[in-house]
Amino acid sequence: MTVTVIGIDGAELPAGAAEVLGSARLVVGSRRHLDAHAPQQARSLDLAQWSQALGALTSLAGEETGVVLVDGDPGFFGVLRELRERGVRCAVTPAAPNVARLMARLGRPWDSVPVAAASEDDLPRVLNLCRARPAVLVLSGPGAGPARLASGLTGWRRTLVVGEDLGGEGEKITTATPEEAAQRSWRPDAVVLCAAEPKEVGARGWLAGGEVLPPANGWALSEDEFSHRDGEVTPAEVRAVALADLAARPGALIWDVGAGSGSVAVECARLGAATIAVESDETQVVRLITNAAGHGVDVRVVERAAPDSLRELPKPDGVFVGGGGPDVVAACAHAGAARIVVELTELERVGPTREALRTAGYQVRGVQLAASRLVELADGGSKLEPTAPVVLVSGHRKADS
Repeated sequence: MTVTVIGIDGAELPAGAAEVLGSARLVVGSRRHLDAHAPQQARSLDLAQWSQALGALTSLAGEETGVVLVDGDPGFFGVLRELRERGVRCAVTPAAPNVARLMARLGRPWDSVPVAAASEDDLPRVLNLCRARPAVLVLSGPGAGPARLASGLTGWRRTLVVGEDLGGEGEKITTATPEEAAQRSWRPDAVVLCAAEPKEVGARGWLAGGEVLPPANGWALSEDEFSHRDGEVTPAEVRAVALADLAARPGALIWDVGAGSGSVAVECARLGAATIAVESDETQVVRLITNAAGHGVDVRVVERAAPDSLRELPKPDGVFVGGGGPDVVAACAHAGAARIVVELTELERVGPTREALRTAGYQVRGVQLAASRLVELADGGSKLEPTAPVVLVSGHRKADS
């Protein structure tokens, strides 16, 4: 038993497809493709009923043959994976994927743009990718169409370019702000370019999908890499431990509360996470924006005091608390993040912080970090110079431990 998977690019079938269809016992495809190409003698099943169609395809016996008609490349976030996972032997005729068609219409190279397949379950991760990266291509899925995507981008400077029925008679390409896109109805198979600057060409690279993570020059950068008030920056050694505990990564959203000059927020963004920095000091906000721009990352800045500013923010995967009293720690602990890290310089705050995290359902641990740095002397020698000790209190949700 063999299933032939045919990608269709436009109205015409690829060479040899008509002969394969003529001998098919079962044809699966969208209603549009079935009406145009399915032979009368074959059983037809709508691709929208994929579970039923998958069962029928895997039940073909002996010399029976099946054909699946899809838009674009069936091996690119397509049906080929599920067929192979079921042990179905496949012959494949690919066509250009819809993301390639959309970018071709825009005249923009897309080798540096990551591609995400959205579903209702994966929508939070896809949203965070769109919040963090300057450009992302999104294949819509059930419960995760352009309107749902757009509604989660409020507060981020993004533009959506939506392609519908690409290669078909009803092809339409629409450019909209997130606010506009959230109020419209779209085809369920739409393709979306989410970009800070839709007309930009993008960075040249050597690996498709964007820059490699983690960054080439590492993380836990020297304090000299950030604009900051003297001494008012999270030390590199502390950042190294905090970043490991926060698990900043593509698809995650990290809050940096009491962000100061934003060193933690910037480092999380460099590791691919979507990042929100909460800071009420206007001078520090200027430094934060400067640091983010200097490291080429997108950090959303909320210039208001916590905890009131936290109420309307999207749910985080991790929270770093670099400043604020017990009420701020309590508010962050109840935000629902899987991981939370609190930086403390006063031992009196360790007990209340630990209790706030435990009350919110976290397993709590803590560590005191007191590093001694090698300092070069004028005579060519060196000595160890201690830094001020810092306590990190961290909480993990029990389900994530």
